[in-house]
Amino acid sequence: MDDVILEARGLDYRYPGSGEPALRGLSLSARHGRRLAILGANGAGKTTLLLHLNGTLRPRAGVVLVDGVPGDTGRAGLTAWRRRVGLVLQEADDQLFAATVAEDISFGPLNLGLGAAEVARRVADVVARMGLTGLEDRPPHMLSHGQRKRVAIAGILAMQPAVLVLDEPTAGFDHAGQTALLSTLEHLSASGMTLVFSTHDVDLAYAFADDAALFAGGTVLAQGDARAVLSDAALMARAGLPLPAVPALAARLHALGVPFHREARTVLELIPAAGG
Repeated sequence: MDDVILEARGLDYRYPGSGEPALRGLSLSARHGRRLAILGANGAGKTTLLLHLNGTLRPRAGVVLVDGVPGDTGRAGLTAWRRRVGLVLQEADDQLFAATVAEDISFGPLNLGLGAAEVARRVADVVARMGLTGLEDRPPHMLSHGQRKRVAIAGILAMQPAVLVLDEPTAGFDHAGQTALLSTLEHLSASGMTLVFSTHDVDLAYAFADDAALFAGGTVLAQGDARAVLSDAALMARAGLPLPAVPALAARLHALGVPFHREARTVLELIPAAGG
């Protein structure tokens, strides 16, 4: 498809010393400006795939394409690849290393060879966008979990990628922190950024994603419209996942002959319609 911005084709990967392949002929595509949720049980291959999408891992077979072109794993090629596709790890501490928040966020833009004025402008922009104002001189290890996660995301955003890849972005957040993060991601999506994220939260994926891919055993069971994929009870069972609350409740309401809002993405959208 012409609007595919990031694609994995036939990826095979086995971790050194492992008896089982982590990826088995895996193919997946992310379309420009869309939100793609990747779901599956632990060990299904989600994180391994994400590490391939920005060239951190190299497949034994298959290829990752960025804008239809195979990713270049040479030094200059990797820099260009990661400028286009930014990866935020699940554990922020695996990504933060500088003495201060500002220095950490500055690292990526400086690596791109940008001038001091442009780096400062980008840092100020993402600090404000990620709610980090006043923390610029704070050591990252002195921040809360949520603040460290926001710093990690800010460091990637400062490189202005076209695709933002996030591994379990809401893990460890309380409700308020998750709501704030999703609001930020919503704004990024509205600006045209493509989002690819892994999650165990089927309700989050149903409410937030445009597209969804179900993983099992290192391959993709299905990919397509999020609501269609995540409402398929048989597919969800094969992936070792429960149905999201909305389609599960909708099926029950349908069986009882109770009206409901068929386009609902959250229970709160579904229930009031059911009473009308």
